[in-house]
Amino acid sequence: MNVRPNLYIISSVAGGGKSTIIAALLKEFPDFYFSVSCTTREPRPGDVEGQSYYFLSTKEFQKRIAAGQFYEWAEVHGNYYGTPKDPILAAIRDHRVALLDLDVQGAKSVKALRPESVTIFIEPPSREIWIERLIRRGTDSQTSIERRIENGIRELDEAPNFDYVVVNDRLEDAIRDVKSILFGTKKQN
Repeated sequence: MNVRPNLYIISSVAGGGKSTIIAALLKEFPDFYFSVSCTTREPRPGDVEGQSYYFLSTKEFQKRIAAGQFYEWAEVHGNYYGTPKDPILAAIRDHRVALLDLDVQGAKSVKALRPESVTIFIEPPSREIWIERLIRRGTDSQTSIERRIENGIRELDEAPNFDYVVVNDRLEDAIRDVKSILFGTKKQN
């Protein structure tokens, strides 16, 4: 199977499973380019600099905004998040598949700049299951969980605006569905 070189944006609510799905894709397809975002949030246990995120101070992040070094950036959940521009452009020039893990806001920004990009929203099977998963992952404070639920409800309403929606009820099925999008065998919404 051949994947056409392209820019794929995968979004979800916090705790929706997009990072797990992307990790599975990268394991199976190591030639894919994965865009590591920058953030001002504090590292969580298990986060690895340069793999999970590039962790920056607010001052450094703002300096990079002013220099035009981000493809897109936004303030989300009280922290800055941004996608470095140059590595994505290099991957596209090299005819590699570029995967971006972006929130809904970031996905809209990149889609507006690169309309040829393909947007995929990973949707939990229900709001109740999503909230249970978010709490169970144990990586956020109660305040953060409440903020993520509040933001996530608005994000779920944006799912129909994506090129594809994949329901993450069973992880294996969701991974298969995303692969079918990448390989052009799944019909668009």
